[in-house]
Amino acid sequence: MSLMTTREVCIVVVVALATGPAFGAEMNAAAINSAEPSKKSLSNEKPTPAGVRLQVLLDRAHFSPGEIDGKFGENAKKALRAYAEARQLPSSDALTEDVWKTLRSDERPVTATYTITDLAGPFLRKLPSKMEEMKDIPKLGFTSPREELAEKFHMSEQLLATLNPGHHFDRAGDTIVVLDTSGEGTGAPAKADKVEVDKSRQTVKLFDKSNALISFYPATVGSEEKPSPTGTLRVTEISKNPTYRYNPDYHFKDVHSRRSFTIKPGPNNPVGTVWINLSAEGYGIHGTPSPGKVSKAESHGCVRLTNWDAERVAASVAKGTPVVFAEDAQ
Repeated sequence: MSLMTTREVCIVVVVALATGPAFGAEMNAAAINSAEPSKKSLSNEKPTPAGVRLQVLLDRAHFSPGEIDGKFGENAKKALRAYAEARQLPSSDALTEDVWKTLRSDERPVTATYTITDLAGPFLRKLPSKMEEMKDIPKLGFTSPREELAEKFHMSEQLLATLNPGHHFDRAGDTIVVLDTSGEGTGAPAKADKVEVDKSRQTVKLFDKSNALISFYPATVGSEEKPSPTGTLRVTEISKNPTYRYNPDYHFKDVHSRRSFTIKPGPNNPVGTVWINLSAEGYGIHGTPSPGKVSKAESHGCVRLTNWDAERVAASVAKGTPVVFAEDAQ
């Protein structure tokens, strides 16, 4: 996949912190905001209030767990390790008391109420599974108000529905419970001097001029049919709401067209809401229409992030920023 110039797209918490809600705790705003992670209150298999709170605090610090679903899965563990590394604390899958103390220094509630106003619409009745079937759709918009709101607040649709039983999310004026993923302060995002893509760990890290780690994102990097490159590339262009152009020369296994075609912009475009073009033809960092699959499914050789994480990276880099592709980077 490439775009623009060629127009071708490619805790197991081991410390007993405070006793918090266990696996069976009711999932609501009060439970989430008071939750304290412990060995009993986090699960990699099911969402818990403590899992939601931990994920939101990591997201606010720009150490993204990807889509927030309340589970202490691999993406959340990756973010936790990176956050501990950046704070020069012992880095592991275990949430230590020192790491939690640092994270929870952000004392704001992690949930908020939100009044539904104008939704983007019109909504797609169904997102086609094949790229060829997307080419005649005028806008690759959301498929439902629930999908739009979940993406807006960096959360899974299931978690949004759980926090708002009985809601259809389609009526202006209704008030719902959402996650508050806004960072503290309103200044410009920190500028990255270097981006590091770890192909083995499936991660993206941003570093400043002093080589300090300033943000982290789980990613899907490459595939067997089109592996990602090795070495240093550079950002050449940043495009918001990009158009995707399929190049038949890439022979993607799930695309059978022998002719090039384009897919209109939108959050459900194959490269999401932003494309960061790199200096090797066909490669870029971009968003995705499937945030729940990030770091869990193959890409077409590019670096796939959630739409909101791709937008954060785009705000931190500039033309010429080096992007280092490495195996097992430290």
